[in-house]
Amino acid sequence: MQKNQSLESVTAAGLLVTLGIIYGDIGTSPLYVMKAIVGLTAINEAVVIGGISCIFWTLTLQTTLKYVILTLRADNKGEGGIFSLYALVRRKKTKWLVFPAIIGGSTLMADGIITPPISVSSAVEGLHSIRPDFPVIPIVIGIITALFVIQRFGSNFVGKFFGPMMMIWFSMIGALGLKNLLGNEHILAALNPYYAYQLLVNYPGGFWILGAVFLCTTGAEALYSDLGHCGRQNIRVSWIFVKTCLVLNYFGQGSWLINHEGQLLGARNPFFALMPEWFLPIGIAIATAAAIIASQALISGSFTLINEAIRLNFWPKVKVVYPSELRGQLYIPSINWILYFGCVGVVLYFQQSSGMEAAYGLAIILTMLMTTLLLTYYLYLKNFPIIIPIAVFIIYAFIESAFLIANLDKFKHGGWVTLAVASVLIIVMLVLYYARKIRNRLVEFIVIDDQLPLIKALSEDESIPKYATHLVYLTSANNINEIEEKIILSILNKQPKRADLYWFVHVDVLDEPYTLEYKVNELMHDKVIRIDFRIGFRVDPRVNLMFRQVVIDMVQNKEVNIISRYPSLQKRNLVGDFRFVVMEKFLSLDNELPWIQKIIMDIYFMLKKVSLPEERAFGLDTSSVTIEKVPLVVSPIKGMKLMRVGDR
Repeated sequence: MQKNQSLESVTAAGLLVTLGIIYGDIGTSPLYVMKAIVGLTAINEAVVIGGISCIFWTLTLQTTLKYVILTLRADNKGEGGIFSLYALVRRKKTKWLVFPAIIGGSTLMADGIITPPISVSSAVEGLHSIRPDFPVIPIVIGIITALFVIQRFGSNFVGKFFGPMMMIWFSMIGALGLKNLLGNEHILAALNPYYAYQLLVNYPGGFWILGAVFLCTTGAEALYSDLGHCGRQNIRVSWIFVKTCLVLNYFGQGSWLINHEGQLLGARNPFFALMPEWFLPIGIAIATAAAIIASQALISGSFTLINEAIRLNFWPKVKVVYPSELRGQLYIPSINWILYFGCVGVVLYFQQSSGMEAAYGLAIILTMLMTTLLLTYYLYLKNFPIIIPIAVFIIYAFIESAFLIANLDKFKHGGWVTLAVASVLIIVMLVLYYARKIRNRLVEFIVIDDQLPLIKALSEDESIPKYATHLVYLTSANNINEIEEKIILSILNKQPKRADLYWFVHVDVLDEPYTLEYKVNELMHDKVIRIDFRIGFRVDPRVNLMFRQVVIDMVQNKEVNIISRYPSLQKRNLVGDFRFVVMEKFLSLDNELPWIQKIIMDIYFMLKKVSLPEERAFGLDTSSVTIEKVPLVVSPIKGMKLMRVGDR
C-alpha cells in the first residue's frame, strides 16, 4: 500500500523521472510530424494550419482525454498497459476479450521495431542542415547497436540522466517554438477545429493527411504501459508541461512553414529550421540524446510487454534476466536481439526517416482500437452510467477508425512490414492460447484423499529403494483436494518412488501484478504437504527459491522436520535431500486430431523446442531435478480393429 501511495504523490523528483521514462516517443514526434504532413508538395498555408489544428485536437482528444484522463484510471494495482487492462477485465470470464488483448499487444510490439530507427534517424539527419551529403546511416546503425548492446547491464545506470535530459529537450523545443511563433500569431487560428474540418473534408486529398497527423500521438499507448513506473498523478501533472512544449513547437514550425509558402521542403526539416545556425550542432546533439531515450523507453517497454505475455501464457517461456533490484528492471536476451535485427533491417530498407514516416503508425492504430474495446468493457464493469462507456466507444471508434483508414494508405509504402511482424506475433500468441486449451482437455484430476493411504504405504515399504528423502512435484490442480492422475501414476507405477515426505507445489499466477503469497496445507501429517504460491503476473516464478524459503519458515515454526531419515546422516543432523520431478509432455503418435488442431499442436511443440525447459522456466536447481516424459494423448485413435489369428 505504501508503494502505491508513493506513486500517487506528486513530487519534483517524481515529475523529473516521469519526463525521462514516459514521454520519449511522443516527445520526439516534432522531429518528423510536420515534415510528414507537408511531404513532397509545395508548402500550402491551408495544409499547414489545418494540419496543426488536427495535431492540437488529436493531442487533446486522443492523448489527453482518452489516455491521460480516462485510460490511466484503469490501473491494475498501479500497473498499466494493454495486458494489465486485459487482466482487469478477464476476471468476468468473457472469452472474446483475449482477441483484442493479443492483437493489441502484438501490434504494439511490432510497431516497436520502427520507433528507434525513425527517432534516431530524424535526429541524426539534422546533420544535413550543416552538410547535405553527410552519411547518416552508419551513425544511426552505430547508435542503435550501442543501445541494444548495453541492455544486458540494465538502464538503471543511465536512467538517472533521462529526466534532466528530457527536461532540457522539452524546454528547448518549447522555447524554439515560442521564438518562431512570436510575430506570426496568425498561426494560432489553428486552435479552431474548423480548420481541421476544412482540411479533412474540403481540401483535395486532405483526409489522407491524417496518416501523418497520427504520428503525433503514437506514444500515447506507451504512456499507459509505463504507468507503474511513475504513477497516475505524476503523469497527469507532467503532461501539462509536455503538451504545452509540444504545441508551442508545432505552432512554431507552422509559423516557419507559412513564411516559406510555395516552396518545396526538399531535404529540409522544419524542426531544425527553427534553430539559429550557431545552435544547430547543440540542437542536433540534444535531439539525438532525446531519440536515444525514446528508443530506450520503447525497448524496456517491449521487455515488460513480453514478460507479461509469458505470465499470461501468451508467449513461450524464454530467459528473463534481472540486471538490478530496481522494480520493473528486466532484460530478455531473445527479444533484445530480435528487436535489434528488426531495427537495423528497417534502417537499411528505408534508408531515411521520410521512408519510415510513410510506414509508421499503421500497426499502433490497431493497438489503440483494441485498447478502446477493452477500456469500454472496463468502464462497463466499473458500473459507470451506461452512457459513458457507450459514448467512449462511439467517439473513439470513430476517431481511430478514421486514423486507421488514413493509415491503410501506408501499407504499400512499407506499413506491410510492421503488419507482417504483428501477424507472426498474433499467430504465436493464439497458438499458445489454444494449445493450452487443447492440453487441458487431457488433464485428469483425481481425489487426493483416496491416494494418501497408498502413498503412506509406499513411503513405509522398505523393500523398495528410497528415491529421495523429500520428493517435490509441481501440480496444476487448483483444488487442494485434487491431484493429476499422471502424478500419482509417476509415484506409484512408473518406477515407484519411495520418499519420506512428499511435497506438491502449485503456482497460481494472479491478475494482479506484484502479489507474492503462499499457503501451506498438511494433507497427511509428516508425510504429504501441499504448498500453494499466489504470485502476480509480473513476478518472476523462482519456485526453487520460494520453496526453500517456505521450508525454512516451516522449520523455524517447528511445522516440519527436514533432517535426513537415513540413520547414519540423522545422527549428524544433516538435512535430507530434495528432488523435484518435472513432467515434460510430448505429443503422442496415438492421436487423431482435426487438421486445425494438429497444426496448432505442431506449431506449439515447435515453439517448445526454442523455449526454456520447464525446470529452468520455474527457476529449479537442475542438479536436483528429474525429467519424466509424459505422452500427450489429446484425441485417441478410434476404430482400430485387430484380428487374432494363427494361435497354436
